[in-house]
Amino acid sequence: MDREISSVGIVVHRERQDALTYAKQAEACLRSRGVRVSYPQLNGDGARMDVILTFGGDGTLLAGAGYAMNHGIPLLGFNLGTVGFLTEAEADQIEDRLDRMMQGRYMLEERSLLAIDNPQTGEHFTALNDVVVTRGGYARLIRVESYINQEFHDMVTADGLIVATPTGSTGYSLSAGGPVIDPSMRCMVVTPVCAHSFRHCPTVVSAEAGIRLRLMPNRDQTAELQIDGQNRGTLKSGDEILVSGSEKTLQLIRFGPYRFYDLTRRKLTEWGSGPA
Repeated sequence: MDREISSVGIVVHRERQDALTYAKQAEACLRSRGVRVSYPQLNGDGARMDVILTFGGDGTLLAGAGYAMNHGIPLLGFNLGTVGFLTEAEADQIEDRLDRMMQGRYMLEERSLLAIDNPQTGEHFTALNDVVVTRGGYARLIRVESYINQEFHDMVTADGLIVATPTGSTGYSLSAGGPVIDPSMRCMVVTPVCAHSFRHCPTVVSAEAGIRLRLMPNRDQTAELQIDGQNRGTLKSGDEILVSGSEKTLQLIRFGPYRFYDLTRRKLTEWGSGPA
């Protein structure tokens, strides 16, 4: 890639000392090459950045994705956990991968995003993984209606309802019984969480579709709005959330072909094996 890199933002797992240690190693490597380094978690994201680096797992990468999406810049994740779905490099590869990045010896993989509107507050969000309407700490199941392209789709009594991207299909949606979706596809999946009826099932829809989720007004209830795992407010009876595929994409730095099916097989085998 022919892209000049003069400023890099670093996002770290806040609770891991090794993440900070590796981040400082990367910082020293970059500064020795004349690259400016900032930490948007500490200093805000107002500084100019050409690339975001993350040190942690997929959760840390999600945090870094927020900055990357805001600035329209690529992201490179260093994995400090087990097998990450999104991270690209390991901690012992820092100098090699940064050298290759600075030399432009990488490719960019685009991931689709969700555009989310909360009409009650006027807020707009972008998500890499998913948006969830969930009962959270609410004691009872919630009732949520879903509409797709203004056509009534379903009404579920459940712990919640997820709308996920293909990237997010291997996260919360998968644990709720949703399908694994190839990340190169442009679509969304609507997945009920612990529905009170066996007839409800996940639905895959076009990324060009418009989805409306409404907390049923004929019941006194509240729910939480969660976007990429972060609480983004409380909904009450009658409130709606609008979801569609975003025109924006997230660009992930890759140094070779992304072996999604091999990675998925290894990750799901790891989850299913349990402790030794």
